Amino acid sequence: MGRLVVVGGGAAGFFAAIRAREVNPRLEVVILEASARPLAKVGISGGGRCNVTHACFDTDRLVEAYPRGGDALRGLFRRFGPRQTVDWFEARGVRLKRESDGRMFPVTNDAATVVEALLERAHQLGVRLERSRAVRRIERTRQGFRVEGQPADRLILATGGGRSGFALAASLGLEMVPAVPSIFTFQVRDPRLDGIAGVSLPHVRGHLEVDGEPTITQEGPLLITHWGLSGPLVLRLSSWGARLLHGCGYRARLRLDLLPALSQEEVRTRLLARKAAGDRRFVANDPIFPFPKRLWQRLLEAAEIPLERPWPTVPQKGLNRLAEMVKRAIFPIEGRGAFKEEFVTAGGVALRELDL
Repeated sequence: MGRLVVVGGGAAGFFAAIRAREVNPRLEVVILEASARPLAKVGISGGGRCNVTHACFDTDRLVEAYPRGGDALRGLFRRFGPRQTVDWFEARGVRLKRESDGRMFPVTNDAATVVEALLERAHQLGVRLERSRAVRRIERTRQGFRVEGQPADRLILATGGGRSGFALAASLGLEMVPAVPSIFTFQVRDPRLDGIAGVSLPHVRGHLEVDGEPTITQEGPLLITHWGLSGPLVLRLSSWGARLLHGCGYRARLRLDLLPALSQEEVRTRLLARKAAGDRRFVANDPIFPFPKRLWQRLLEAAEIPLERPWPTVPQKGLNRLAEMVKRAIFPIEGRGAFKEEFVTAGGVALRELDL
């Protein structure tokens, strides 16, 4: 029944190879992996726990989470979405659990569980894995393809978002959409963030603003880092704004609402009520909102309120500035995260080239 060569030994390559053999046991399947360690990114994903899928089993809701290509994915997810993914892994001995934010991890909390399951299933089915086999050239032949000298009746490109994979696809005559980084952290230098790396907030609303462009809004947890801002909120904003941010050289503004559940007037009213209560405690030691103390003190400093000021002596103008800081804090984005840690690419083979 012929020979299938899969270029790329990551999650997609292994799953494709396994599925091909399950559907057609007579097909010879070979995976060519450029590195010595297949499934390396699976092993480090989700902080080493591997977030396998998301517990969103409503296809219409699921596609809304995709910044690009949602409509194209709708039919695919109806045939094989998160529910089928959970069933597939559990049938092969990998039980998954759902966390409060919807992410699904193996119950072992160890990405090695997923890596071993994929390796074992491929081995059981007779899929051949060739490590350290970088593919730099693919030729079309009358029978199919020649991949680094190996004949192939069928070919699967599962190379991810790297330049080498795009070059291979382009060499086969496929139309390519220019690729830009997606899902990355923001480089921000601001006195309000100095010395408070590691501080996080569970629910923040963020507005990504670039001159002359529609504002992009997302919500989620926020993490302050040594180089700026990260966390699910920032990763969502960078995903939806990937091309916009690339076009402006990663120079933009981020407007944060640190308390989305309250209006600015409600925040201001609570601050004024605290002042009127007459309590003589210093404002620095008495955050009235659910903020970590270090962040609260940075906000007080930014609002020009001395930290050792008793509540009743804080000027109303200072409290107005603090309310503005809580609801409309603007931070300058100066670039992508310092460590080039993005691992998703927007672009690649044009969707119209694919038979979905």
